[in-house]
Amino acid sequence: MVMASAVAQPPKAPGAAPAPEASGRRRTGSTPRRLPYLLIAPAALLMLGFIAYPVLSVFYYSLQHYNPTKPWRNGFAGFDNFTRIFTQDPQFWGTLTFSLKWVAVEVTLQLLFGLALALIVNQTFVGRALGRALVFSPWAVSGVLTSAIWVLLYNSQTGITRYLADLGIGEYGTSLLSDTSTVFSAVVVADLWRGVPFFAILILADLQSVPKDLYEAAEVDGAGRLRQFVHITLPHLKDAIVLSTLLRAVWEFNNVDLLYTLTGGGPAGETTTLPLYIANTSVDAHNFGYASALTTVAFVILLFCSMVYLRLSKFGGESK
Repeated sequence: MVMASAVAQPPKAPGAAPAPEASGRRRTGSTPRRLPYLLIAPAALLMLGFIAYPVLSVFYYSLQHYNPTKPWRNGFAGFDNFTRIFTQDPQFWGTLTFSLKWVAVEVTLQLLFGLALALIVNQTFVGRALGRALVFSPWAVSGVLTSAIWVLLYNSQTGITRYLADLGIGEYGTSLLSDTSTVFSAVVVADLWRGVPFFAILILADLQSVPKDLYEAAEVDGAGRLRQFVHITLPHLKDAIVLSTLLRAVWEFNNVDLLYTLTGGGPAGETTTLPLYIANTSVDAHNFGYASALTTVAFVILLFCSMVYLRLSKFGGESK
């Protein structure tokens, strides 16, 4: 009967429209493929506008002389701002050198202390939950509040220097932030307090996924704690360490709030990073054209260093 009904149906003419059921099935089948893109399109366009417009505007103003306080000098500058940066601005090279020093010291110390804390809180001991909360709590504090806390700690009248003077260490009225020999160490310690938990959180999360069987097999083979750390833990943490150090290096390079609040770039420009120099040039001097050129140079430096770092570290590749 099925074959008879199939034979009884007349053949379709060439170019005839498909049956209503078939066309309906095609429409409903194609709609779900496009639906996710349609749903995320508004958010994607909004993000593109918030990201693309500032970036493009910075590139545009880097080619301009733009100072709202001196409108008669505004106009197209070409590459004059970039020529001035590399040939006529010694402060640029000084701030760039200090920025690289700041990033190298901070990221290295934060990684070492963060790794040590992660290994400690990964062990089983009484009060481990409380210990983890205390270790991670500084990361939950905002940058402005962190700066306020350390401003009070370094205050010459009520801070730690007064209590040290009571113990016979140092003199009354001295400030660690006003002495060129101690200011760098002081700001490094302040930023370590907030930056170390970042590494501890990421490394601890990756430590939780290390198979316990590997450590048990290593113990059976007679491997000690140090060999287990070198041959099992570190290779497993490679991608987490590469990603965290890259992110933290970018953030430390762009660090403005802590240094601006604690020292303002002083004393005598000893703690002026390149982003802080850009902020002073734009906000204080109102030279937005030159500040945009400095920002463009900083963007290119970060982009190049990030690409080289990821390339050399072979991020995402299989560890041997």
